[in-house]
Amino acid sequence: MQHSIIQSTINAIEKPVIFLDLNYRIRAVNKAYEDLYTKKVIVGKSRCHEISHNSKNPCDQHGEDCPIKTCMQSQKATSVVHIHQTEQGKQFCDILMRPVKNEHGKIIGFLEILEQINFASAELAKDKMIGESEPFKHMLKQINRAAKSDIAVLLQGETGTGKELVAKALHEGSHRNEKPFVIIECTGLNETLFESELFGHEKGAFTGATHTKKGLIEIAHGGTVFFDEIGDVPLNMQVKLLRLLETRSFRSVGGLKQKKADFRFLSASHKNLKELMEKGLFREDLYYRIAGFPIYLPPLRERKVDIKSLVIYFLNHSEYKNKTYSDKALLALEQYNFPGNIRELRNIIEQSVLLSDEDTVCVEDLPPYIQETSFTQLPDIVEENTNLMTLETAEKKYLAEVTNTFEGNIEDLATQLNVSVRTLYRKLNKYQLKL
Repeated sequence: MQHSIIQSTINAIEKPVIFLDLNYRIRAVNKAYEDLYTKKVIVGKSRCHEISHNSKNPCDQHGEDCPIKTCMQSQKATSVVHIHQTEQGKQFCDILMRPVKNEHGKIIGFLEILEQINFASAELAKDKMIGESEPFKHMLKQINRAAKSDIAVLLQGETGTGKELVAKALHEGSHRNEKPFVIIECTGLNETLFESELFGHEKGAFTGATHTKKGLIEIAHGGTVFFDEIGDVPLNMQVKLLRLLETRSFRSVGGLKQKKADFRFLSASHKNLKELMEKGLFREDLYYRIAGFPIYLPPLRERKVDIKSLVIYFLNHSEYKNKTYSDKALLALEQYNFPGNIRELRNIIEQSVLLSDEDTVCVEDLPPYIQETSFTQLPDIVEENTNLMTLETAEKKYLAEVTNTFEGNIEDLATQLNVSVRTLYRKLNKYQLKL
């Protein structure tokens, strides 16, 4: 009886859903889940990790968070972002795991509800967000959750971290995705331009206004407006922006009629808006209007493991598809801090492929400032002779040296290496090393 109730429940859910017992076995499955994966689900026999990861072992044994284990410990629902082996290939999935309890409050199994994340790619698809690092997956989860709502989102991150790409993902994942996505560049807008660009103007409203013009807010009706570098909006114009957000109405320059505005509001800034507030340069009331859901975009130096994928992506979607990077060149890039982030990485790739006379881009083809700084942070992990060791061998040798000399605990070491504790554990297990 209990099984039939669970099966009826998951059949009513449009998203892919399974019911799991305490041993990872799938006890009930809906059609959306079966259609998502190439591997056939055998109810009562198949385990979740066998279907989604093609793995004989649970997620935590190959370096990922296991939501079942977290549920068991917390007795509450939990969620993670994983890469699954789906019918369409490798794909990011936002997984919600809910414990199912009997009348005595004891957990008898778990409901696993999946949502595909289509704005990111684990297989380097064009115009998608690329990466696999933990900070990247955390950001994907936030984007996926915020996209479904009309809440105002503030994107915070350094220059070159991809704020416009995230804003487009938020729009495309929303119910407004068939309506306009309008970008408003806040840098350099004076008061006259600000009002005219945002609200439009009537014919004759000012010198040069030879015809009536719609503003960007009116053009975006029903869709999304993205205020890029909102920290650059001067104080006197912040008042007008706040009024627009509070009343959802405006008047064009020279116009008398009040117009209604229906739009989703997104904004971004590389500046610390809270510091600007303390200095009196940004209105506190406006900040709390625009920062309903802040999303932090990690800089590339916090996403070192994504650099190789990004290099391959930029090469594959350029005229230099035949080019590859040597292990030593990739290692050099991974040791560089990238103050310009992904934008800087793209520029470096374009430069180095042009400088390379061979199909393999070597470290000598990289800009001099990367050659000078990249290996000073490492021990001598590149062999002196002409035979370069592989990147994997270099990593193993480096970690072996570090684990033999480091005096702190594994959490301290993970912090020093700028990786998660889980990633470090996985690498140490891979090379059979101990701290």
